[in-house]
Amino acid sequence: MVIEIHSPEAEAIIRQRMSAGGFKDAEAVILHALKSSPAAETPDAATRRPASRKSLAQLFADSPLKGLDIDFEREPDYGRHVALVV
Repeated sequence: MVIEIHSPEAEAIIRQRMSAGGFKDAEAVILHALKSSPAAETPDAATRRPASRKSLAQLFADSPLKGLDIDFEREPDYGRHVALVV
């Protein structure tokens, strides 16, 4: 397998880790990074909603208030009269 690094930032980090010691080559740096990162933090897993949670649209569709023709309109708030003493 051949892995190409195209990001200058990634290459700089790999070179920095190698020069700091502890890693003999870029493969060791990458292997250490892969082993130390949790597998559950893949981009799909981070954005996926658990099956037990409903979407907002589904929450409103399943609402027990659905079909009751409730008016949620608010009366405008004009504030209150405040007497300022100088």
